[in-house]
Amino acid sequence: MAKQSEQVQEIPISELFPFKDHPFRVLDDEAMQRTVESISQFGVLAPAIARPRTEGGYEIIAGHRRLHASQLLGLETMPVLVRQMDDDSAIITMVDNSNLQRETMLPSERARAYKMKMDAMARRAGRPSKENSGQLDRNFLGKETREIIAEQTGESARQVQRYVNLTNLIPELMEMVDNKKT
Repeated sequence: MAKQSEQVQEIPISELFPFKDHPFRVLDDEAMQRTVESISQFGVLAPAIARPRTEGGYEIIAGHRRLHASQLLGLETMPVLVRQMDDDSAIITMVDNSNLQRETMLPSERARAYKMKMDAMARRAGRPSKENSGQLDRNFLGKETREIIAEQTGESARQVQRYVNLTNLIPELMEMVDNKKT
């Protein structure tokens, strides 16, 4: 489906499924209550982005919070921009549309998002041929993607790498980081 032919469609909520390994938590918190109130008053103003699933229905790329709010309100459909995307394009779109600047994002969420995007960008960049394998090592490729993510998010490349390093923590330590415990 070419970008020019993409259209917003009203998709039944029962046909919308979460993105696999979605790095962001959808919580029933104060921010969600504000989203519910806004959708109740004005409707869903920005369509979600989804891609068709081979097993039927659509996988939400961006719009998980809007979907949850719509479910809480008992809505039957939701506006969705359906777009054909491979896994890496979907990950990059999901992270780019996730509002990484929001204050309530946990370090673990930001870490998983940066890691997923970095990995997707590295896969899209491809690997050097066997003949040229010495010219481009993994550190160079990782550094390049860190710098791109840093430019896009306003973080330093070093800070992006610090977040990515958090993904190596065991769950108990990651929870301590999220809860600001030392």
